[in-house]
Amino acid sequence: MTCNSGWHTPVSAGHPAEALLRRDAVRSRCRMVMARSLAGLSPFFTWDEKALPACAEYVAQTIRLNYPDLAVPYHSRWRHFEAGGVDRWGALAARTGLDGDALERARVAIDLVIPSVLLDAGAGPEWHYRDAAGGQRLARSEGLGVASLALFAGGALSADPAKPLRCDADALAGLGSDTLAAAFQVGPANPLVGLDGRLALLQRLGAVMAATPAVFGTPARAGHLLDYLLARAPDGRIAAGLVLETLLRALGPVWPGRLRLQGVSLGDCWAHPAMEDGLLPFHKLTQWLTYSLLEPLEWAGLTVTGLDELTGLPEYRNGGLLLDFALIRPRDPAFWSHRWTVDAPAIVEWRALTVIGLDRIAEAVRGELGLDEAAFPLARVLEGGTWSAGRRVAAQRRPGGGPPISLVSDGTVF
Repeated sequence: MTCNSGWHTPVSAGHPAEALLRRDAVRSRCRMVMARSLAGLSPFFTWDEKALPACAEYVAQTIRLNYPDLAVPYHSRWRHFEAGGVDRWGALAARTGLDGDALERARVAIDLVIPSVLLDAGAGPEWHYRDAAGGQRLARSEGLGVASLALFAGGALSADPAKPLRCDADALAGLGSDTLAAAFQVGPANPLVGLDGRLALLQRLGAVMAATPAVFGTPARAGHLLDYLLARAPDGRIAAGLVLETLLRALGPVWPGRLRLQGVSLGDCWAHPAMEDGLLPFHKLTQWLTYSLLEPLEWAGLTVTGLDELTGLPEYRNGGLLLDFALIRPRDPAFWSHRWTVDAPAIVEWRALTVIGLDRIAEAVRGELGLDEAAFPLARVLEGGTWSAGRRVAAQRRPGGGPPISLVSDGTVF
């Protein structure tokens, strides 16, 4: 993909960052880390293939518990909007008349899901959200999702009071901490990890959107991403990899304090000694956003192809599952008690092993379920699935269901 005018940070053909902002960069580089671990060369971990069958059986059991008919939806933010069995998005769309215009409904869905996904890093064990409409007390990802939907539905992300269901660059740039804290019900007795980081991320999103009219139009609106993608799908089909690469280039400058290469932010990409150039990308939140765009794009009439070009998401639920089942075994017992930052080489390696481990688990799970890759792509294995199994085993093993290791979060990675 060649980026010319109309982009905040163009990435031209031949730029050294181009190889790290591609659909195949995550899996191919993570395979190198796995190969090193399998060869016994990792100073941090060993991989125990003998533990795979028990883990796959547990994941398959979790899928059957969650979806007895095996009709598993995509792993996406939309599942969190349905927390507790309440279809909040459907109710909003019906109440506001969106169901009568498929394209505008899809634009509004994108307006909602882009900022919502960016807000979906670990909330911490003490935070919760009380959903008055559903009468529920929600924590972690479900709470964050429902809170972000309420923030959006209230018009806080729109620059036009007459059109509240939008995500406009001008509104994001002017978003205040009081507004965000109130929407997420944050207070001394209900602290949210990384609130300031989340606010800065949304404000930065507004600045980047405004500086990227090629994708977000003028005035800049998140939902205009749909029009950009429709123009690149003349036959009604679009590759998931193209969606991801568009987001990596359009939203890459949003991420704060990350590695840069000749002026280009590399996003969720970290230093690791196994790489010849020392760089290992994951693009976790951007891939999570790509998964979360599948449904809005389908509502707009597009067919998204090549889903398994995307990878599993290396975060603490999926990665915790592999640690809890001892597929990934730390060499140093102190690993369990240390408080880790996201850029620590051991954490970077854990995430890389998680990416490839999820591919291996997915293949074994399909065998358990008697399904092939076409019928049960990775996006369904994750949802059914490894993410749910990671949460389930965490709840069985630790009070509060936290991850097996301690992570320092600024609200933009985990």
